[in-house]
Amino acid sequence: MVINTRTVMPSKVFSQPQAILCWKVLTWSIGVCLVTFIGSSQTYAQNFTSYFSGNPTNISRVPRGGICMMGGASENDSAMAWFLRQANGGDVLVLRASGSNGYNSYMLGLPSTNLNSVESIVCNNPLSGEDTGIVRRIEGAEAIWFAGGDQSLYVSYWRNKTVGRALQRAVLQRNVPIGGISAGMAILGEFYFAAHNGTLSSANALANPYHYQVTVDSEAFLNIPAMSSLITDTHFDNPDRRGRLVVMLARIHQDYGQWARAIACDENTAVCIDSSGWAKVYGDDPGGNDKAWFIQSNCELSHRDPENCTAGSPLNWNRNGAALRVAMLSGTPNGSNRFYLGDWRSVQGSATWYRWSVVQGQLMQANSSTPNCPSGTGHLEESAPRILLYPNPAGSHAYLEIPEDYAEAGGSLLVQNGIGQMLDEWNIAAGQNRIVLPIQNWGYCPVRITLQSKTRKPWSGLLSLR
Repeated sequence: MVINTRTVMPSKVFSQPQAILCWKVLTWSIGVCLVTFIGSSQTYAQNFTSYFSGNPTNISRVPRGGICMMGGASENDSAMAWFLRQANGGDVLVLRASGSNGYNSYMLGLPSTNLNSVESIVCNNPLSGEDTGIVRRIEGAEAIWFAGGDQSLYVSYWRNKTVGRALQRAVLQRNVPIGGISAGMAILGEFYFAAHNGTLSSANALANPYHYQVTVDSEAFLNIPAMSSLITDTHFDNPDRRGRLVVMLARIHQDYGQWARAIACDENTAVCIDSSGWAKVYGDDPGGNDKAWFIQSNCELSHRDPENCTAGSPLNWNRNGAALRVAMLSGTPNGSNRFYLGDWRSVQGSATWYRWSVVQGQLMQANSSTPNCPSGTGHLEESAPRILLYPNPAGSHAYLEIPEDYAEAGGSLLVQNGIGQMLDEWNIAAGQNRIVLPIQNWGYCPVRITLQSKTRKPWSGLLSLR
């Protein structure tokens, strides 16, 4: 097997014959060729580095779709083999912002996957988000995998960029399976912890849901239908992850008016979602300690809102000890324990159900049973409009995006501080569905944004300023 390592320059993209003339071999090792461009003495910025293994002749296969998420530490071989088989014998693209070619030999070496090739792309700077070389590789891939690392780099490099749009097309138009581990899992939900201000402890989040490190982002990145209204978390065998994820669910409801759900994986654990909506849980620990968690607000309650989710105060989300319902499934080598994302209650195999609640910033857990939600209803059916307020917290700018049916009649926008004083107010023209918010006029404390439509119920959300 030949592994070809190339550092790619943004000034020109070479075909394979041209590359042979323009690149000089510097170092050889067994099966590895390291090459670098010497056609000019000028120093170029390096947008990405490519590591290619396998058949250099591209083949076209029909991908089988699916999503694979891993909680970190190490990959689960059975789950990875499931993911790679979804490529249907085609080409796999690994995207990352650090590291090198560790996935190439690993993926090609897994049995019964019959891959044509694996190429790892290491993105070296934000300019990689506009690089047509990466776009071409996305367009030729039958499966795409996100390595671990720093999810804030993935978001800043690819969101609203040509590469991000190419990823979107691959999933929606070609049914390309997509997956990731650790940070690569964290970016797959509709909502995600963007880590703009560093990592976050449960203690800080529970004590103040609007702590500056609670950066729950909803700005469009990857629109994966099966991951709609979801947020993910990883390394979840660390108990400190649980409280902060509950805070993020509370913030999503408070800020965006939406009841989101969460999927979290312990380390060495994987969740693979097939096209029918069943999520298989993989793990190799014989004691069942590789676990996946499926977390939702309690659909049996008529009032599910947090009792208190405000800046500077501990989170209270109690609802008599039953604010959230949690299904915990142990991973098995063959993924025999499965959770159905179609109704968020059906299980194949076995699951343990819990009730979670938060009292004065303290996370509580009690044993529970399968929730008995009304047939055909659930939090995704609620009438709250899908209004986006981002980024949150906001630094130099913020935006409000309004669904067309909510914006068609126009209305008004109110901005108030924490004690209800009016900071700003203006009218919204009919059909105006994206608003740039003048946050520089509002100071540094959280503000409440209230949108009043002429034909719909008012919407309100909190925006943190930094």
